[in-house]
Amino acid sequence: MKLKLDIDELSEDFFGDARLLGIVAPIKNYQFCWQANRMLPVRFRINNDIEIQLTKKQRKYFFGVYEYHEPTSSLSHYLYNNQFDGEYLLPEFKHLDFLWLLKGDLVSDESIHELIGMIRKMHFVQLVTELTHEKIKHKTHLVF
Repeated sequence: MKLKLDIDELSEDFFGDARLLGIVAPIKNYQFCWQANRMLPVRFRINNDIEIQLTKKQRKYFFGVYEYHEPTSSLSHYLYNNQFDGEYLLPEFKHLDFLWLLKGDLVSDESIHELIGMIRKMHFVQLVTELTHEKIKHKTHLVF
């Protein structure tokens, strides 16, 4: 008997309660995290166990993922680098440098707008926008 993994269902489960922000900030990921940790109520740390690895044209590409778990709720924040060595984690959003995923708990519109406002105040940030699930063609690239 063969078991088949339903990628679409896995993706829907993963994104069920998630909110995703796209960020344009032409700096290194560690610089962005350092600034976020100083200016926002987060403490991002790299998690090499959930690094995203894609293989394209017989080459491997590695996209670092930083994470922060809020101590008073089940909400987790994940920051993905959208670009590695000329390839993109979400090729439909090549203009974005980072993807900020919030999942594990419901995030109100008020909270997401407040977070967007705080991110916009960070040095080097040029754009912050919420990405709706319908706009994301390569959702499975974000699943770890």
